[in-house]
Amino acid sequence: MTRLWTGKGDDGTSGLYYGGREPKSSARFEAIGTVDEAQAAIGLARAEVRGRPELDELLVAVARDLWVLMAELATDDGNREKLAGGSTLVTPEMVAALEARIEGVAGRFELPAEFVVPGQDRGSAALDVARTVVRRAERSAVAVAVDGSSVIPYLNRLSSLLWTLARWVEGEPLTSRS
Repeated sequence: MTRLWTGKGDDGTSGLYYGGREPKSSARFEAIGTVDEAQAAIGLARAEVRGRPELDELLVAVARDLWVLMAELATDDGNREKLAGGSTLVTPEMVAALEARIEGVAGRFELPAEFVVPGQDRGSAALDVARTVVRRAERSAVAVAVDGSSVIPYLNRLSSLLWTLARWVEGEPLTSRS
């Protein structure tokens, strides 16, 4: 059986994509860790809204996008030219795709006119928790995203998408979710 650890991080550092190491306490790894938490929170939301293929597909797609985002954050500035758009680098097209998804979902129901109190049901509450973790990831990423990167706009739109999905889930009768 292959070991699941290397022991290299026992010194308090972690490896960067394309080489190099940084302290695990660095702003870069704080941001990457928070994006990882966001991905897990999206997974939990996905589990709570089972039985909705369109929503499941959308949440899987954004979870995969977060791998791309983490790869970009985990790359030292000197290696950015090695990144590939859509697989290790967040692109403006990925941001535009989120915007289209937000508009597509928001067009299906009337948006609330007031502040929303989360918790109408487990699915929407889980989406709202994921949204707040994404907002925290966005705040963390500001410290490490390079100028011209699409990381911050992507996280910003993702939080808007999760809010919109939560409102959409709340608006559908329970009988249509089985």
